[in-house]
Amino acid sequence: MASVKISNLKKEYGPVQVLHSLDLEVADGDFVVLLGPSGCGKSTLLRMIAGLEPITAGDVFFDDRRVNDIHAKDRNIAMVFQNYALYAHMSVRKNMAFSMRLKKIDKKIIDEKVEWAASILGLEPYLDRLPKELSGGQRQRVAMGRAIVRDPDVFLFDEPLSNLDAKLRVQMRTEIKDLHQRLKTTTVYVTHDQIEAMTMADEVVIMRDGVIEQAGSPMDIYDNPGNLFVAQFIGSPGMNIVECQVSEANGKLCATKGDLQLPLPSNANVINGQTIYYGIRPEHLQATRQASLAASDSNDKSITGVVRVVEPTGPEIHIYSKLDNQDVCSISRDRVLWAPGEDIHFIPDVEHVHLFDGDTKLAI
Repeated sequence: MASVKISNLKKEYGPVQVLHSLDLEVADGDFVVLLGPSGCGKSTLLRMIAGLEPITAGDVFFDDRRVNDIHAKDRNIAMVFQNYALYAHMSVRKNMAFSMRLKKIDKKIIDEKVEWAASILGLEPYLDRLPKELSGGQRQRVAMGRAIVRDPDVFLFDEPLSNLDAKLRVQMRTEIKDLHQRLKTTTVYVTHDQIEAMTMADEVVIMRDGVIEQAGSPMDIYDNPGNLFVAQFIGSPGMNIVECQVSEANGKLCATKGDLQLPLPSNANVINGQTIYYGIRPEHLQATRQASLAASDSNDKSITGVVRVVEPTGPEIHIYSKLDNQDVCSISRDRVLWAPGEDIHFIPDVEHVHLFDGDTKLAI
């Protein structure tokens, strides 16, 4: 195993700069996910770590060894691709053994490693089948098995679950995380799916336009987004964001937009007249009807809107509403029936409100 260090890394295609002076450290044995929208540079970064993409400037280190000029095959990495990349004419056993056979490793050792990897991944009944005789999830496990037997210093995953259906993605998510917990191999994983990132990673690195916006543990990023982009990108449904002005009402500062008045946290570091973005996650926006609202101690903090769309998901209900021409979403775990066009009252959990500067978009 090895740590991975990226220092002042740049990538250019002619006049177009794709990665902008990136710095990143992946500790030995960590599972790091590169997360971001399409075109943000995460797959390019992964390919540069793998040695499949030339580096314009900067350095990549495995432990203390600079690997910029070391060929991909000599970096002792294993990469799992989105499209499996299996040899169609070879059995599962031969696919998994292929790289070792090229290195002329002893047949007994090859057989032992293939059997070991197959036992970890539940592939023992399928070793003599061809890829076409396997399901999508089984093929992905074969691709992982082929990577495992190489005993690499670093695992690299490039959106390996994007071709699977929803149920298989959940299953493979669990299997990949369980595999990492067993092997403790340093892993860099690329995805645009935030659920994959949140559920699998030790550390999430959020990228946009070739820049790292924020890096940290999944829950730290979710609870403490550093800027407006991260706040909106992390979370499903996403954070409700309202562009407001700070103003004074009844001797207190509040956030206003038109006739809408939103309460501020007690520790809000804002001034009267400041433009801010007011953010609150759907689970922190309590939805209620007028009858129950009247008995609430938070009656003075309630906000009235109109229900637009209701999405029952099973464990919870997503309620999309119009709030003074602003779309907002709230999440309820109560089995309450809401109808489009019905009045709805919100009580925000004020201490979970996020504020962002109107100019810099950074968290206040």
